Amino acid sequence: QVQLVESGGGLVQAGGSLRLSCAASGRTWNNYVMGWFRQAPGKEREFVAAIHWSAGGTYYTDSVKGRFTISRDNAKNTVYLQMNSLKPEDTGVYYCAAGAGGMWTSKNQYIYWGQGTQVTVSS
Repeated sequence: QVQLVESGGGLVQAGGSLRLSCAASGRTWNNYVMGWFRQAPGKEREFVAAIHWSAGGTYYTDSVKGRFTISRDNAKNTVYLQMNSLKPEDTGVYYCAAGAGGMWTSKNQYIYWGQGTQVTVSS
């Protein structure tokens, strides 16, 4: 059974940091793209960052470049999102997702999703 389980969310003041984790199980991920998306109340789910599991290439949405870093630990089957210099506009539910190809920024190309973890940044 394929599972993506996020953890690490919480409440933090603006300027603070959080590290999200996504534990992936149930299949081999070598040819998959692992993505992080977020959804604020009343808004569409939006792309944040992605990484190719085996090649290691990464891509970020413009608003988080220089502040967020996506990485993966092959031995632990875990993907991370290090978030620094957090802003109130980063608030939302953060989802981990896995897809087998296509446009990395499109939520439609991701097959598997986690349940999400809440990130709240206070001003």
